[in-house]
Amino acid sequence: MSLLTHFRRDLEQFFFRDRDPHAIPSMDGAFSPNQELDRAAPIGEPLEGADAVAEAPDGALFVSAGKTIWRLSGDGYRDRAKFAAFDSNVGALAFDRSNERLLVCTARGLAVLDREGRTTSTLEEAEGEPLRCLTAVAAAPHGGIFLSQGSSNHEAEDWRVALMELDATGRIVVCGPTLEDARTLTRALSYPAGLAVIDSWLWFTESFAHRLSRTRITHPATAAAPEIVIKNLPGYPSRLSGSAKGDLWLSLFALRTHLVEFVLCEDDFRLEMMRTVPQPYWVAPALSSGKDCLEPLQVGGLRALGVEKPWAPPRSYGLAARLDEDGEVVETLHSRVGGKHHGVTAAIETSQGVILVSKGSGRVLLYRSDDRE
Repeated sequence: MSLLTHFRRDLEQFFFRDRDPHAIPSMDGAFSPNQELDRAAPIGEPLEGADAVAEAPDGALFVSAGKTIWRLSGDGYRDRAKFAAFDSNVGALAFDRSNERLLVCTARGLAVLDREGRTTSTLEEAEGEPLRCLTAVAAAPHGGIFLSQGSSNHEAEDWRVALMELDATGRIVVCGPTLEDARTLTRALSYPAGLAVIDSWLWFTESFAHRLSRTRITHPATAAAPEIVIKNLPGYPSRLSGSAKGDLWLSLFALRTHLVEFVLCEDDFRLEMMRTVPQPYWVAPALSSGKDCLEPLQVGGLRALGVEKPWAPPRSYGLAARLDEDGEVVETLHSRVGGKHHGVTAAIETSQGVILVSKGSGRVLLYRSDDRE
């Protein structure tokens, strides 16, 4: 850490003694912990690498998992078939304005698929910069397509490296319905990971800044200065989706902890850890945990009598939140420490219930609110 950084931090601590620059909101109110995610019903067998989900006009689900897109249909989505395969991992999914084409985020950019799963067009750069870390895609009613690029320096699989490097090179890109005129709407974002277009608003998340923002958009697509809706979430926000009721579903792939916040502001330790410790054992958020005895622990996370306390500091956690049209959190679904469904990276509302993707467990989940205890 530089002398200037030390000096500034000392001044801030002197003049603002009661301010915690890394304060994590308490889990109360709408965020009060529960076990609702663990009551959700898994759909079929796990899909290794399950990441994102989109609903087709006929009610079927399309799920990205590793290098494959699966189609789930029927009552309870029990019928499963391969829809498309790629030579690299695929992530975020969405249907375009016509609901005829599936938009797929790949390691090389955006791919557009027809009804048969064939790639009809691709977008691999915008303004001369490659689109190699796409995290979300959303289509606007006027036909424009919005993309979020988490980082300009790292691949999507290296999100943990981007976090430890305090990466803020993300951007939001817009293009026309045929992928023409791709350009940057806003940049210097802290790993944007979720997008949703509702009315004339573009909502987006920044995972590493723990916030939800929105910006008013026009056609042709231009964006006003973003306004922060939630500035300090207790976790790392991921993807967004709108519902027929006008609500938003927000997935959070991990909870923040004081230990990780401390590491992020201690440059010397953090850089030494990245240089000398294998990545799976970094003091950093995880999509799943409890399978390796070498994982870093806080004392509060130690097992007693073979049981891990649900209120222990979480290395991984499952969390999704429903927001009203103003961005207020009105409901949350949790899988606590020791739970089964951690690392939630997507949540959408369908006629059969809420569909959630737990990347940590590789599970696609169906949650019905009438099953709540």
